[in-house]
Amino acid sequence: MSASVTSRQRVLDRIRLATQSCAKNSAGRAEDYAKLPRNYIRRSQPGASVRWELMIKRLREYDAEVVECTPDELPATITAQLTASGRHSFVAPVGLPTEWRSTGFQWKIDRGIDTSEIEQAEGVVTAAFCGVADSGTIVLHHSSNEGRRVITLLPDWHLCILRATQLVETLPEYFDRCLQPPSLATYISGPSATADIEMTRIKGVHGPRFLNVILVSDENVSVLDKDAVQTVSIPAEVGSLKGR
Repeated sequence: MSASVTSRQRVLDRIRLATQSCAKNSAGRAEDYAKLPRNYIRRSQPGASVRWELMIKRLREYDAEVVECTPDELPATITAQLTASGRHSFVAPVGLPTEWRSTGFQWKIDRGIDTSEIEQAEGVVTAAFCGVADSGTIVLHHSSNEGRRVITLLPDWHLCILRATQLVETLPEYFDRCLQPPSLATYISGPSATADIEMTRIKGVHGPRFLNVILVSDENVSVLDKDAVQTVSIPAEVGSLKGR
């Protein structure tokens, strides 16, 4: 017991020493931070085609359904995905492009609708901020075309549209795209799933049981021969959304 207390005390003493040192020399904190070793991979070497294929591979490993299309094919591809899902009622962020809201389906535009209405919807359609190919992770910053976090957690089915220019390979590259830390971010790596103590896998506990992703090869960007890099600023509406 005494050894445990001693170890804990040593950790706390080191924290106090470090914080006191920073407080006394705040001007040198940025310099000290810059000197920290960063031996991990910060920027990918492969081109856009490799990121594209890796993202598809990771998403499918997580049991997500992935389809590819060009920008011109996107509205028809969305309609095909909605129809194939067998669902009819969907939630959409207020900033979702009108042409993405296919006719023949019931749409609930989220202008602060109650959770009870969201729960009644069969699915949700959103855009995304970024995709990290190395881990197959989709990142939402909950801008006007990505919507509030609640609408991406309650419905059972999520259709997400991700563009080629939004793909990076590594997590540090994602952070490089953030001109400032997001006030809210959601990281999606496949459909929601967890396992109990007996390792029985259960889907849909923390979010949608089904994730469908449409990967769009952006205009003027060929995933076969170009490396597209884009820095994206944080939308102004992030931080003002309610019901997180």
